[in-house]
Amino acid sequence: MHLVQFLLPLRDNDGRPFPSAEFDRVNRELTDRFGGVTAYLRSPARGAWREDGGDVTHDDVTIIEVMDDDLDRAWWQSYRHELEARFRQDEIIVRATQTERL
Repeated sequence: MHLVQFLLPLRDNDGRPFPSAEFDRVNRELTDRFGGVTAYLRSPARGAWREDGGDVTHDDVTIIEVMDDDLDRAWWQSYRHELEARFRQDEIIVRATQTERL
């Protein structure tokens, strides 16, 4: 079993918040496919990274996670590309860790 997490920005590149319907859609899609989802919407994380030119960029993100019994890397890659287009991002971080349900 894998815990798959991804980070979605709360605002677009102009600082406008994404509509809550976008996050609801992601939750619905993942619940339909995996039977459940956890979204940390009320306490956003603050990300920081260095751009190619050396400037540090910040972003408020929400963490979405699902438990995936059979990690289908091709499906996750396709879904990541879809989210990158919908949220107008160069890259959305998706990470998976092997986990055990206790």
